[in-house]
Amino acid sequence: MAFDYTSTFRPNMPAAPKPGGAGPAFNFVGGNMDPALIPVADLIAAFTSVIAREGPNLAFYNTGTGPLGYRPLREFVAKTLKKKAAMDISPDEVLIVSGSLQALDLINKLMLNAGDTVIIEEATYGGAMGRLDALGVSYEGVALDEGGICMTALEETLKRLKGDGVTPKYIYTIPTIQNPTGTIMPLDRRKRMLELADEYGVAIFEDDCYADLIWDEKRPPALYALDAADSRDGARRVLYCGSFSKSVAPAFRLGYIVADWAALGHMVPMKTDGGTSALSQMVMAEFCQTKFDSHVSASTASLKEKHDVMLEAVAAEFGTSAEVEPAEGGIFLWVKLPDAVDTSALFPAAGAEGVAINPGPEWTADGPANKNKMRLCFGSASKDEIRTGVAKLAEVCHREFGVPLRSGNVER
Repeated sequence: MAFDYTSTFRPNMPAAPKPGGAGPAFNFVGGNMDPALIPVADLIAAFTSVIAREGPNLAFYNTGTGPLGYRPLREFVAKTLKKKAAMDISPDEVLIVSGSLQALDLINKLMLNAGDTVIIEEATYGGAMGRLDALGVSYEGVALDEGGICMTALEETLKRLKGDGVTPKYIYTIPTIQNPTGTIMPLDRRKRMLELADEYGVAIFEDDCYADLIWDEKRPPALYALDAADSRDGARRVLYCGSFSKSVAPAFRLGYIVADWAALGHMVPMKTDGGTSALSQMVMAEFCQTKFDSHVSASTASLKEKHDVMLEAVAAEFGTSAEVEPAEGGIFLWVKLPDAVDTSALFPAAGAEGVAINPGPEWTADGPANKNKMRLCFGSASKDEIRTGVAKLAEVCHREFGVPLRSGNVER
């Protein structure tokens, strides 16, 4: 009998479905962007220019510009964050990483051990929670409203944990275009969060990956910027990450961490991938020097149109059965349905009809309490796909749960 190497696999390994087959006809999941918005011609020009000029430097890991990443790209990040988010930083405070997921991994590796506790928003990025689960780290969800994480609830959580002898390692927040709710945290809350971080001795992990996609393009100061302005003794309270995945293209796999050397000095040796793709960094830097602002403006305007179409489609197809607030930017709508609906069960039923959704439990700290919620992405779908797909979703939901009461009618 031939030896079967699968017998040597570690137990409880994750498994993915085998590749192949067409994707869903109506894809409202993930963080994908509209293929029509990818600036293909400008990227071709950037590639041609940069490879002719700097191609020989591909002979060196990190193109010979050091382990933080390609310096022109770090310079662009520093300049842009100063202009848009009031972050007065040096390129040497920027570490280029392979997308925001690597940023999550590096910051978690820097700060967390099994058994630790962190604070998250009650609805948040599922990838962040999945990583905490894998590390054996506990998390406490804090209530959200139209201004993001509620400071009263945050203070109550910190006080309760302190009474239990627990000091959280960090507060994970998405203050600017929160994922999945699409809200923006007001300035007074940002300042209050920093005060609470000081009072309770807790760091803040600021995830700003959607901050470029604000409908009115008026971006508030980052927590990282306010940290520098408010810090009395020069000590940092905030670690920051951003990404080019939503502003330019997800497949580039380019993100960045902003932190002082006290943190970066440990993260650099933990980044054991040999360096984020130098070619991607060079092309991105070349493109961004002249095209970034105009591209982001055009993309945001297009996404706003699709946001409005999806908002209208949900209202038309679900009527008062669906509670949803307009997002202030980004690519998602967060939808609440009646308690009778279980979106974890709706997910396979809709998938069988070609409609992909994100069930609420996968994006919330208390999954069972949010079974009637779902996240819908309008980033990659066309306007016609949004209208048809939401109508199909309402039909499936009506068939499975009797919600909305009469599918296909205005009165529900």
